[in-house]
Amino acid sequence: MSQAPKYISGEEVEKLLDLKELLNSIETALGNYSKGKDGGVVQPVRLVVPIEKHHGHLGVMPGYSSSDEALATKIVAFYPENKDLPTHQAWVLMQDPTNGSLNAIIDGVSITSIRTGIASAVATKHLANPNSRILALIGAGVQARSHFKALSLLQSFDEVRIFSRTRASAQKLAKEIGKTAKVCSSVEEAVEDADIITTVSFATTPILKAEWVKPGAHINAVGACRPDWRELESRLMQESVVYCDSRDACSQEAGDIILSECDVFAEIGEVINGEKQALWEKTTIFKSVGMAIEDVLSAKIVYEKYMHQLKQDSEYPA
Repeated sequence: MSQAPKYISGEEVEKLLDLKELLNSIETALGNYSKGKDGGVVQPVRLVVPIEKHHGHLGVMPGYSSSDEALATKIVAFYPENKDLPTHQAWVLMQDPTNGSLNAIIDGVSITSIRTGIASAVATKHLANPNSRILALIGAGVQARSHFKALSLLQSFDEVRIFSRTRASAQKLAKEIGKTAKVCSSVEEAVEDADIITTVSFATTPILKAEWVKPGAHINAVGACRPDWRELESRLMQESVVYCDSRDACSQEAGDIILSECDVFAEIGEVINGEKQALWEKTTIFKSVGMAIEDVLSAKIVYEKYMHQLKQDSEYPA
């Protein structure tokens, strides 16, 4: 008889996930994904079920990595009109790949926020100028925080510029970051001469123009994860070297790519594998829509550490 699955909360996820370990794990996974069948990563494009009666959406994201022996499915509920509950709710179902049994239900909101920043950090590691010193964050919510933490694994920044439509949110984030942070009054002010630009907004129409971006900058385009939403104008997409997390997913979900009709030079995994060049001397864009394999590997780390902790606690009770 199988045991009941463990429940691992968001607070526990944040304690157990080591960002450097996760960066290495996701970098390897993105490379394996871009190897196709040889990489051992099985991940269909996200399935979205519209719940029109209640103005919601349900997303299902399964994934399997044979090299990591990791199998999981993330379920995401998006109900933008929620008042007493979060608009985004998510759970990762961690399964035993050898027999399919359910080992754990893990908070998916915390995993999503952390792994998204880490995936951008992997891209930035390969695509940004190594001498980058100015970071611009467009948005000041959960993803802005996770991206700042993830990108800070790579280097320290002389200046972190923040723009948010809600100035109070930008001020709050700036206070958390400290003396290097600067609150800006416009997107244009924030990105002027910035080396790395990260857009983590809820914009549905372009907010970042090509004329504002200095040549050789690197952009992590994280928001606008629907085919009819955009953060970056067409000219910027067309004149830059565009990389993505998954060609299959972005061709169906990324409005920035679909509506601009730009060319995608490579998946970031192809750069990791040495199959495509990292043209960091040019303006580069990493467009991501989020991948199940990132959730799978994050959940595996969390679950294994959680079980190790339980074992230690049982062997050496307080």
